[in-house]
Amino acid sequence: MKQEEPHHNSYERRASTLADAPDNRVFTVLVGGERFGMPVACVQTVFHIDRMTPIPKAPPAIVGLINLRGRIVTALSLRRRLGMDPSPAQEILAIGIEHRGEAVVLVVDEAGDVIHLPDEGRIQSPRHMPAARANLTEAVYRLDLGMICILDMAAVFDLNQNSAVAA
Repeated sequence: MKQEEPHHNSYERRASTLADAPDNRVFTVLVGGERFGMPVACVQTVFHIDRMTPIPKAPPAIVGLINLRGRIVTALSLRRRLGMDPSPAQEILAIGIEHRGEAVVLVVDEAGDVIHLPDEGRIQSPRHMPAARANLTEAVYRLDLGMICILDMAAVFDLNQNSAVAA
């Protein structure tokens, strides 16, 4: 079977993880002043990281290891994964996620709300969207609060996936 190469609108052909989200509900986060969504079903907890252990020679998107309820889990920066500059914030907010049977932490700037995505709000990926962002996006919606990119969680955690990562 031939494997498809990722391209600007590759999210349109992926199997939708939103299909598993009840009533098209997503949990929103803010990163670099932009709003992103992820399926509600994958979010386990939201918390502040007190201590993190750096991992020498890890990919730039991995910011370290943390203790989450007695489990050592990998913390990944959504900012870096999206190719944004590192955050100047002192506090680190994390979203505990269950991905493919493993606990992982996604570091974000702010946690938002759970929102419902109306079917009629889905739009084509804007042509000006950077390819790195498009490769991590499952869908794009236009809402009253502005445009929101729904993250493809498999792509976000696939560090071999083509995306820009700021060091």
